[in-house]
Amino acid sequence: MQNLFKDFFYFSRGEKRGILMLIATICIVFLAGYLISAWQRRDQTSLDDKLIQAIAQQEYEEFIASLEEKEQSGEKQYTSYKPKKVESIPVIFASFNPNTADSITFRHLGLPAWMTKNILHYRAKGGKFRKTEDFKKIYGMTEDQYSVLSPYIHIPPEDTVRHTPQLYITETVPVENIKYKTGTILDLNRADTTELKKVPGIGSGIARLIVGYRQRLGGFYQIEQLKDINLDTQQLQAWFSIDLTNVHRINLNHTGIDRLRSHPYINFYQAKAIVEYRKKKGSLTSLKPFSLYEEFTKADLERIMEILDSLKPKE
Repeated sequence: MQNLFKDFFYFSRGEKRGILMLIATICIVFLAGYLISAWQRRDQTSLDDKLIQAIAQQEYEEFIASLEEKEQSGEKQYTSYKPKKVESIPVIFASFNPNTADSITFRHLGLPAWMTKNILHYRAKGGKFRKTEDFKKIYGMTEDQYSVLSPYIHIPPEDTVRHTPQLYITETVPVENIKYKTGTILDLNRADTTELKKVPGIGSGIARLIVGYRQRLGGFYQIEQLKDINLDTQQLQAWFSIDLTNVHRINLNHTGIDRLRSHPYINFYQAKAIVEYRKKKGSLTSLKPFSLYEEFTKADLERIMEILDSLKPKE
């Protein structure tokens, strides 16, 4: 078996040289094919790059050309513009009233448009030229312009008079100065501040004081109670009467501590004592128990008796 295998792969010296030459030829062919394909790819790449560069160059040249075209068109536009000629207004000097002249008159006098506008604006705001020198006060007016125009300024006499509006005031007499005649009688429990101010000796402050004290009392039951607010009852006696039906008296069994303490004749400690007594002993039937309290004096109890409605038990 070994001899058979050895015989199969046995080559002479000439055959061996032929095989080597064949292998070398094959390698050269493959290497040449690789080199040729690589060279072709490089040439193709260089061609693509050149094409891209050519396109970019063309685009750049087109962009520059468009800019130059726009600049040329702009120059043509500016060079073709021609300002309109302003028609010159002939100067005609004539007599004029600056209070009534229109814009055309001022323009014919040689005044520019902006100064004419200032004059008309001044008049629209109520301004008036009462003498020739007033025209010089217009903003922008030069001495030369004024000296030229002043001989032509004519202001009629009616424009030189300054009309001052007159106010017609009717003299009004304050309410405090309107007093009742002697013999007038007012109900002290019904009169309001307006009526009280018409009584001689009573002004706004005293009238408010009387009404405020009357509300705290629940009503006056005698005129002498005005002494509580330091008023002279002898002077006021002849002007007032008392209607007891308008007096709101207090029921000590029904009234709470806040209402009690707000009355001018009952202080906080007295109101608290009354409420505490009701809680402990029940309804009040008399004021005698409070004669033993240090919070109450005999005069206090007498004054409280005057303002009591009744001492009916609380239902």
